[in-house]
Amino acid sequence: MSQPYINGTNAALFTDLYELTMAQAYVAGGMLEAATFSLFFRELPDDRNYILSCGIEDVVDYLASLRFSEKDIDYLRDQGTLSQSMLDYLQSFRFTGDVYGLPDGTPVFPEEPLAEVTAPIPEAQLVETWILNQVHAQSVLASKAARVVTAAAGRETLDFGLRRIHGADGGLKAARAFHVAGVDATSNVLAGRIYGLPIAGTMAHSYVQAHDDEMEAFRAFVKEFPETVLLVDTYDTEEGVKKVVALAAELGGDFRVRGIRLDSGDLGALAHASRRILDDAGLTDVQIFASGGLDEKQIRELLEVGAPIDGFGVGTSMGVSEDAPALDIAYKLVAYAGKGRMKLSAGKRSLPGAKQIFRQFQDGRMSGDVLASRQEKLAGRPLLEPFMKNGRRVRQRDDPDTARERAARNLASLPEAIRGIERADSPYPVSLSDVLQLHLEQVKERVRDIAGKKP
Repeated sequence: MSQPYINGTNAALFTDLYELTMAQAYVAGGMLEAATFSLFFRELPDDRNYILSCGIEDVVDYLASLRFSEKDIDYLRDQGTLSQSMLDYLQSFRFTGDVYGLPDGTPVFPEEPLAEVTAPIPEAQLVETWILNQVHAQSVLASKAARVVTAAAGRETLDFGLRRIHGADGGLKAARAFHVAGVDATSNVLAGRIYGLPIAGTMAHSYVQAHDDEMEAFRAFVKEFPETVLLVDTYDTEEGVKKVVALAAELGGDFRVRGIRLDSGDLGALAHASRRILDDAGLTDVQIFASGGLDEKQIRELLEVGAPIDGFGVGTSMGVSEDAPALDIAYKLVAYAGKGRMKLSAGKRSLPGAKQIFRQFQDGRMSGDVLASRQEKLAGRPLLEPFMKNGRRVRQRDDPDTARERAARNLASLPEAIRGIERADSPYPVSLSDVLQLHLEQVKERVRDIAGKKP
């Protein structure tokens, strides 16, 4: 049986069948001229004011190494769908195109490209599935995590979502996306090794339950991990905190427990009660962490009532972006053979031609974007950067910390209402340049003429 995980030996087949059938039809029809496809979303999900782009590095890595193995070709031959000439084309396939994209950690808004691919049209078509899959998932998750970090207002945030994230690859990429967005550490040990992320984790309720006595469980765990965070709500939270106080008295100067964790019940009230118990015992340095079904709105509510919580562990809600798990994201043909292309479908506009985004600032804050044609030179900071030329990477790969620092700078420069976790009264302004607007009207008129031709 084949290895049931995506890896370098089978990733070329991580595609929808219609990408392959369209590519065959292009090749058979001699349609090999350059095409540009644009990756963008049309609308923001509820409560979102921006999306934090993430995932472009995995796109570039994939494109630079994309090959169809003999096993891939044999499998496709056995399906009987593709022609021998198409199989021969895939046998020697290499991506030879250009990629412009937003560096990870860049806020992006509706209709703005997260990436644009220019390549012979069979190549640009074949890579659609991977590009959509990687950038969509990671941008959704980075955006959710940024909201959690914003709500925590400088307090520690931890990623506890691995067990419920959708799939192993998803869990790995999510941990990196969360780090880019500002989350402080992850429970995901493999992500820690691969990306160099800080990892965190101590104990679950099962450890306490496995002992006949809660106090004995605390003693045994602290013996192995003196600077741990003890989970105190397995049975009775306040009694659990009192046991921590008793343990401190037992250990005296050897007591180095860093904190306690609350995972259930009225977290605000329990945090206040726990803080009183700890402070009355002189344990003012022992921190309080909270977890258990939290999201950004619950975190904000806890802090608004003054809950003395020093850090938050967030799991499922962040791990699957529970309230907004998907974007209306698309990868659309915007140019082919030197001509702009677009759809006329109602509510599904696509802007023709290769593009650039110019971001403008006022007093250190983002004030608006102008979406322009690629060749234009306008005021503001151009955002789309070249990542590949002629199939080769031309931009050094960002490590997670570099992307994290970029995201922090960018998020700090957002207008306050746009950075918030409620839908802003007015959206962030994005306009079209005069050149792009004129190109849009010209292409629209030409496409209408084509659509009106009788068969």
